[in-house]
Amino acid sequence: MRLLPLALCALLGSAGLSALLAQTVDGLDLEAVKRRSQAMQAEVEAFADQVKDRGAEFREQAETVRTDAQANLHRVARSDLPKGPAGPVDFDEIVAGADANARATRGEAPQLIVFASLSMPEASLRQLIADTARAGGVVVFRGFPNNSMKLFTQAIARVVERQDEYDNIGIDPRLFRAFEVRAVPTYVVVSSDFDLCAGFSCRTAVPPFDRIIGNVTVDYALSTFAEGGGPGAAVARVGLANLRKTRP
Repeated sequence: MRLLPLALCALLGSAGLSALLAQTVDGLDLEAVKRRSQAMQAEVEAFADQVKDRGAEFREQAETVRTDAQANLHRVARSDLPKGPAGPVDFDEIVAGADANARATRGEAPQLIVFASLSMPEASLRQLIADTARAGGVVVFRGFPNNSMKLFTQAIARVVERQDEYDNIGIDPRLFRAFEVRAVPTYVVVSSDFDLCAGFSCRTAVPPFDRIIGNVTVDYALSTFAEGGGPGAAVARVGLANLRKTRP
């Protein structure tokens, strides 16, 4: 049976009662009408309470599902995933970086970007990540190999030397698209802050930048940018100073 809205049910019950009480037909049982009206009101209130209780129950179930999902994610990250230099791979940090990129506003996109791939030799990737982190840049990957988070973290765990280097690793296909990167490693130094567009199907309008493609060191790339006097020279000089100051 189709249910009327609660307010309408109450209104009909009240209107019906008033109409019946106004009648003067002989034999009309006014007390019965009153009792029926009270019964209808009680039914409406009971139905409203039931709906309210079910809503609270659904909210509790949704919160339980969300809490369980978070617990499962952390349990996987702490037990099934490989270990880094100081314990489990800080995958939360990598995901947070990707999320920050997705919500980036002007001034938050990186200015020193090194595009990399897990297909690179491990020794080269290890040095690339370490040097880029010291220079203050970000090593960016296009995505997960075979869409597998576990394969990605296993590979990253083999090449990350210091736990804080996870802060300098990102996953963002939009940057690959914005700079039309088709080969790795590719080094990019951007002349100024820029706004990384929010959508994954849009194209970011990037400011002037310098780029080097090839298997060279971070030091060589930054030195070339700094000495070349191009749009990224100033940023490159800062990165180069950071790299050489913190080099062991």
